[in-house]
Amino acid sequence: MKQRIRHLIYLIILVLIDQLSKYWARTTLKKDGPISIISGVLKLQYHENTGAVWGIMADKTTFLSIITVILTILLVFIYFKIPNKKRYLPVHIIWVFIIAGAIGNFIDRISLKYVVDFIYFELIDFPIFNIADCYLTVSCVLLLILSLFYYKDDDFEFLESIFKIGKRKEKDLENKE
Repeated sequence: MKQRIRHLIYLIILVLIDQLSKYWARTTLKKDGPISIISGVLKLQYHENTGAVWGIMADKTTFLSIITVILTILLVFIYFKIPNKKRYLPVHIIWVFIIAGAIGNFIDRISLKYVVDFIYFELIDFPIFNIADCYLTVSCVLLLILSLFYYKDDDFEFLESIFKIGKRKEKDLENKE
């Protein structure tokens, strides 16, 4: 229980960091223009993203908001299914970052009708992104690395129990017919 409370505190802090950084971008970068951190490499530049990651599905705010709510509920449900053992602490932390990223961008989408992006890698002309996007991307990469090199297939059996519930219901329906 203490661990879950700690994770909730982490989640709140992560969302606050994201929202404060976006507030700063709206009040500073929008008004004063871009700030070059490393000339030709990294720039802080205000951008209003009405779509999803990298601007795909632009102007689909309602649809993206509904999808975000559904996915966040699913993520929270799975978080509570992750075994509460020391071995799974990295997965719990990663999950907190993923949920924080989803919530951070969702807050923007609901309150502003767009997501504030402001981190721009000029060197490779990478699409402008934000801290919540960093939470999501880095967490997914770390989860992939852990899945490939740290955990074994058996370590994720708890996921099978989640999805077997749906399979059992399907089989019950088939048997009734």
